[in-house]
Amino acid sequence: MKEKISSDHLLYVSMKYTKTCDVMINLIKRWKIMMDYAFDGLLEKAKKKKKIKKIPTAPKLKIDIIKKIFKKSPEVIDAVKEYEMFKLIEILKKNKAGEFRKGVCLTITYKGEEIRVDLDKLKEYSEILEKFINYTKLYLTSK
Repeated sequence: MKEKISSDHLLYVSMKYTKTCDVMINLIKRWKIMMDYAFDGLLEKAKKKKKIKKIPTAPKLKIDIIKKIFKKSPEVIDAVKEYEMFKLIEILKKNKAGEFRKGVCLTITYKGEEIRVDLDKLKEYSEILEKFINYTKLYLTSK
């Protein structure tokens, strides 16, 4: 929840006043950390429910198990799709445009495609993650 609060602050306050691609990148990194914690929580709960025997330590294996266990939960699957890009944000090719203006845009090359991350795209990601966090809270508080 602390990571969510920090990422919301970055999105709604820092982005509003700075409008830089560096803030966008930091926001995506923050979301990735938040999702790591959520995935760990989901896996621990799945282990308690005896859906898995043990929690893997390798990040790729964790994601594969989450995809398998939660394949019927679109909130989780949508979040995992975004997570796969978010975790590579450091090494992906990025182009910055329109910084310090309303039209600030970060273009990321991911899997041969160019993804334009602007303020609207950040809000879209935020909605996906909001649904994911709400699902995670419900799952973790269920019996």
